[in-house]
Amino acid sequence: MRGRALVGAAAVLLALVGCASTPGTASTPTPTPTATAPELTGELTVFAAASLQGAFDALAAEFASEHPGVTVHPATYDGSSTLATQLVGGASADVFASADLKNMATVTDAGLAVGTPTVFTTNTLEIVVAPDNPLGIGSLADLAALSTSGGKVVLCAAEVPCGSASHKVLDGAGLTLTPVSEEQNVKAVLTKVQTGDADAGLVYRTDVLAAGDSVEGVEFPEAATAVNEYPIAVLSGAADPDVAQAFVDLVLSDQGRRILTGLGFTAP
Repeated sequence: MRGRALVGAAAVLLALVGCASTPGTASTPTPTPTATAPELTGELTVFAAASLQGAFDALAAEFASEHPGVTVHPATYDGSSTLATQLVGGASADVFASADLKNMATVTDAGLAVGTPTVFTTNTLEIVVAPDNPLGIGSLADLAALSTSGGKVVLCAAEVPCGSASHKVLDGAGLTLTPVSEEQNVKAVLTKVQTGDADAGLVYRTDVLAAGDSVEGVEFPEAATAVNEYPIAVLSGAADPDVAQAFVDLVLSDQGRRILTGLGFTAP
């Protein structure tokens, strides 16, 4: 009797082992839930050079679409020198994009930027005139001659990046130009020509493209001597640093570059 009991017990044990594992068959692990990055929330306020308006409006719209939990406030656009002065004076913003290195340095020297700003695009000057170029302006020398013969030529103020670049190309070419006005941002120069308050001016290539048929642009070789580099930085007072950095990352991404180059900006 005892022998039969032992045999029966062994048979049961073998059956249990056979059910637990079949030779050559791997057991399936319990799946582990995949961790997902938390959705960004907060607010975003950007200060950017006036010449970036079209590009940054498009980038802000894309950012808002990708991050619905973030409130994207309308960007503040103006001359880089004006924006830098406002930031140093206590204005609140999360990201600053300048049209030159000098005005970004004003912000970084004041300890208002996180890390080292990154140059993300470049831009060059063009002569802007009325449609069909009625005065026949074909060169930088023609523009200077127009100003000395009673024509109305406008420039950006010297402290503004487009004004600094304008003076650099004129000085380099040995030309003298007396503008009828000096504007605080490049959009104001463009508007003067669009409305007929000026015959011509110096603006960025991107501004001519953005204006469409309302103006005409005249390229000139001296522009290559004054290429504007555009840096961007997260500001140390950013309300939501992760949100600010995510926007900068978008600007620096391939998608951001496609938006910029589609509007006439060039790679750094």
